[in-house]
Amino acid sequence: QLQLVESGGGLVQPGGSLRLSCAASGFTLDYYTIGWFRQAPGKEREGVSCISSSDGSTYYADSVKGRFTVSRDNAKNTVYLQMNSLKPEDTAVYYCAADSLLYEAMCNNPYYGMNYWGKGTLVTVSS
Repeated sequence: QLQLVESGGGLVQPGGSLRLSCAASGFTLDYYTIGWFRQAPGKEREGVSCISSSDGSTYYADSVKGRFTVSRDNAKNTVYLQMNSLKPEDTAVYYCAADSLLYEAMCNNPYYGMNYWGKGTLVTVSS
């Protein structure tokens, strides 16, 4: 079965950190641009960070620059999103997606019909 599975979400206090994982099964992530998206209740989906398949170039939304870092481990067929200095406004369901789009285009088109979507993992930032 071809799928993406996110993990690593949970409840964290403001200022804390979490690392999300996006693992692929049934296919290899090597040739795909991978994006992290989030959607909070009542809000539009947002492209958080995207990473290219070719040279590891990255894109970050302004709201997370300097706090979040995306990386990929092709040997483990997994992409990570390290989230530091978390804020209550980071609370959302986080999804990963895989597609052949260029990384900036991917993050700027969060409603595009990506080839693969995960089911999401909930991140709650609260004291």
